[in-house]
Amino acid sequence: MTIDMVVDKAEAGAGADEARVCARLVERGRLKESDLARARRVHEESPEGTLTALLTRLGLVSERDMAETWAELLDLPLVSAKDAPEAPPELALPARFLKQHHVVPLAERDGTLELLVADPADPYPAQAVALAAGKPVALRVGVRAEIDDLIERHYGQGRSAMGTIVENLADEGARGEDDIEHLRDLASEAPVIRLVNLLIQRAVEQRASDIHIEPFENRLKVRYRIDGVLHEVESPPAASTAAVISRVKIMAKLNIAERRLPQDGRIMLRVQGKELDLRVSTMPTSFGESVVMRILDRGNVVFDFDALGFTEPLLSRFIELLERPNGILLVTGPTGSGKTTTLYTALSRINTPDVKIITVEDPVEYQLEGINQIQVKPQIGLDFAGALRSIVRQDPDTIMIGEMRDLETCRIAIQSALTGHLVLSTLHTNSAAGGVTRLLDMGVEDYLLASTVNGILAQRLVRRLDPATAEPYEALPEVIEEFHLDRYTSERPIRLWRPGSSAANPTGYYGRTTIMELLVMSDPLRRLVMQRADTGRVEALAREEGMRTMYEDGLAKALSGVTTIEEVLRVTQEN
Repeated sequence: MTIDMVVDKAEAGAGADEARVCARLVERGRLKESDLARARRVHEESPEGTLTALLTRLGLVSERDMAETWAELLDLPLVSAKDAPEAPPELALPARFLKQHHVVPLAERDGTLELLVADPADPYPAQAVALAAGKPVALRVGVRAEIDDLIERHYGQGRSAMGTIVENLADEGARGEDDIEHLRDLASEAPVIRLVNLLIQRAVEQRASDIHIEPFENRLKVRYRIDGVLHEVESPPAASTAAVISRVKIMAKLNIAERRLPQDGRIMLRVQGKELDLRVSTMPTSFGESVVMRILDRGNVVFDFDALGFTEPLLSRFIELLERPNGILLVTGPTGSGKTTTLYTALSRINTPDVKIITVEDPVEYQLEGINQIQVKPQIGLDFAGALRSIVRQDPDTIMIGEMRDLETCRIAIQSALTGHLVLSTLHTNSAAGGVTRLLDMGVEDYLLASTVNGILAQRLVRRLDPATAEPYEALPEVIEEFHLDRYTSERPIRLWRPGSSAANPTGYYGRTTIMELLVMSDPLRRLVMQRADTGRVEALAREEGMRTMYEDGLAKALSGVTTIEEVLRVTQEN
């Protein structure tokens, strides 16, 4: 698209394009209609700039969502700063102008200048660049933060946006880390606030689930966990360590003077148009406090079995267990395997006006309408067991326990199941069959376990292939033989999938899905429990009765193009 086309489009009504962009963002759930109405009122009172630029400036829409929507609706290429040439075209363009309008020239091809812009709704910057260069301009769409970094790299002193923010912190941060009042003042200054906000904003942009801030002897390391895998990102200088960590602790309402003991806190904020709940954990290490922030994006959570990765016939069997009036249904797996989300999805399905549901959680991750949720507070004596003793006097139909942590909690849960309640809970084991032996090892009597547990679901999270870039390939004969792939598909030739790559998504993965196995307690399995059989015997019998293991479920999803066989092997221990 040339500059002349952009001007014509602008003269015909650039507002129409903005309206389409806003409508698409609302349609996809990236923008709330109430926020859009509020932004329109602000824009009408002060019409400087475009409405779409105002939406990103107010944090109502993420810069990446905005860029992707513009590129899609105007059929323009979406270009990542990583793919930009090392050197800019030789043009005498003032850096101040480029920074003000968030545009940067990329390259000159066939007499046309490629211009990377953050806001295609504003035709003025492209017109000005075309006039200054004396040649037509072809627009490319980019993310505003990446464009600003590229401008600094090409026309500034090579600093990134983060480098620009922290350049004045070195002297301040190096002075008196033991001076608590100085740290408090430093953590409340604008550069540190902008720096921490930038770390959180970039994590949200990259769909990270956790932010790790780790101090070492000569550096401060920042890593994001994206789709379950840690990626190191640009970090602030070591001199800013104390200020950055103190700022996070202040936001989480923690004691910044206490650096010898672990602390836990919570931050509620709005970033890029998303309501975020950040769980903050600090831990003293050799070189300072390590901070981990878990990001819970309430707007992106979908309590839907299909979206979680449930497939037939497992889903039908799980729902049948869920609809039983009493008994215990367990979800097992390591930390971060999506157990709580599965339980919330189960509760959402049975949450009807005629069912009373009470949960005991640590912490309460998501608020569910119509469900009584209790936050455990061990410091005042409100632990799982204590809360459960009171819950049974509240006449619930269904009880959800965040985790079976000790024998007392297990016994109260079993007693609740025996007295006509449906009990849902989680357990830390590697497999469904391992849940049986774990409860026996914890001291639960075998006859109580056999008579109350209805089923155990074990799960893991694997990265989901980006369907826009995933590439099929024919599986090698030795791979088919090694993994017995011919058991899971009738398609010939047998195909597997590998991640592709694009400027918007270089990893080729987007989001995660679940691989799972469901052990349904039968009379033969109950007899094994009474014999205190080991995990191997329990699993062997469950497989004879039709249970498909997580490993087998993963292979089936790899063959259907949902994930890769490498991902399945990464999270399972089968050979």
